[in-house]
Parts: sequence; C-alpha cells; structure tokens
Amino acid sequence: MKKNLNLYWTLFSSTFLLSAFTFGGGYVIVPLMKKKFVDQLRWIEEEEMLNMIAIAQSSPGALAVNASIMVGYKIAGVWGAIISSFGTILPPLIILTVISFFYHEFRDNRYIRAMLKGMQAGVAAVITDVVLGLSGNVIKKRQVLSMAIMVAAFIAVFFFDINVAFVILISGLIGALAILLTQEEHS
Repeated sequence: MKKNLNLYWTLFSSTFLLSAFTFGGGYVIVPLMKKKFVDQLRWIEEEEMLNMIAIAQSSPGALAVNASIMVGYKIAGVWGAIISSFGTILPPLIILTVISFFYHEFRDNRYIRAMLKGMQAGVAAVITDVVLGLSGNVIKKRQVLSMAIMVAAFIAVFFFDINVAFVILISGLIGALAILLTQEEHS
C-alpha cells in the first residue's frame, strides 16, 4: 500500500509541478514530460512516450491533460489517470482563479504585459526545441514515411493554411494504413 501511495504522490506531484511551471500550452509540456517520465523516472520508453503524445494530440481536449491521462494510465491504471489529470488541471485552475480576482489590475499593468510578452518568446523557443527533438528521432531512425508526413504536414499548414485538424486526421490515417500494410506483410 505504501508503494502505491509513493507512486501516486510522485505521479501527482510531477504532473502538478509540470503544469504549474509550464506556460504556452501542451506543446511546451511535452518535452518536460519526456524529461520527467522517460529520462528521470524511467517509467516509460521514449518511443512509447512519442506514441502517447501522438494519440493525446489527436484526441479531443487539451494536449497536456490528454497526455497526462495517458501517462498516468500507463503507470498506474485508472487511478493513475485520475491522479495525473487532477495534478495537471489543478494549477491552471488555481492560477486562473487568482487572476480573475485581480483581472483589472493585471490588465492595466504594463509590467505584467511586458512579462507575458517575454514569456511568448520563451514559449516559441521551447516549441522549436520540441519540433527539433521529435523530428531528430524520426530522422535518426530513417523512417521515410514519417519524414514525408512531417514535411508534407508542415507545407500544408504553413504554406497552404490547411486546418491542423485535417492534417492530423490525414496523417493518422496514413500512419494507420502503413501499420496495417506492414502487419499484413509479416503475416
């Protein structure tokens, strides 16, 4: 029982701290989750973490919450999913509650506006790091189909302004089809 409590506490405190000190949305939390659960705690393999992030991204809802639910479930089942999602949701809830009480002071304060502007630059840097890190693994493994999907997705969104939801859906279908064809060849 004590082992479970330690596991649950580590899961809750990890997701709580990641969520509390991460600004910029789900893409910013992804490398931090990888660092915590793959590199430090070694609870999940890197490829499995990437697969969970891909599934979380294609699921409805916030990426950070979806990813924490998947990680929690993988680590400790249903209770792990509940605990990790609570740990992820609680910090923004607390922060937004506090901000709502002081909204007018925050809105008109030039220092807070400047701080938020600076945080945008940091968020852009973290997202760039995520893209380079994840694409680096695909390139190292010479996964031609994954590289082609990655390049095509970038071109579709950046140059042709195609909705990201369509790109994710089509990429997922191509990936699923590739897996089915690969399994069929090995049968």
